[in-house]
Amino acid sequence: MGIVSKSFDIKIMSQTKDNLSAIDNELSKRHIDLDPGGYFIIYLDREAGLICAKHFTNVITEQGLAADPETGKVIPAKGKVERTAETLYTGRTAKEICVKILEQTQPCPITMLDHAGYLGREFVQAENALISGEEYVQD
Repeated sequence: MGIVSKSFDIKIMSQTKDNLSAIDNELSKRHIDLDPGGYFIIYLDREAGLICAKHFTNVITEQGLAADPETGKVIPAKGKVERTAETLYTGRTAKEICVKILEQTQPCPITMLDHAGYLGREFVQAENALISGEEYVQD
């Protein structure tokens, strides 16, 4: 009975994980307004055991696109762009990097609550990848 129960539990957990992933994948397709405070590129420094977030400033065009404040050129959503980060934030945990950005930096570089929520979710994913050794890709 123990083997069957364990197999059933694993199947249920797998289905639940798939259902939760489907919800998140669908929500990732929604429209979001860009934060005039800037954007972050998140990555892991595995050697140092850190979650890293480079903050870049931007301006928002009339069309709702992020543009380089110096050149006025629209920043593409995909592909590499040569820009200099305003600030590099690091933390050993999602909570630590959130505290540094949201509580210890004045003025706070995040001006929209949905952007703060997004970053919190991303930092948790980054922390989980740092712990598990899995690859981290920013959503």
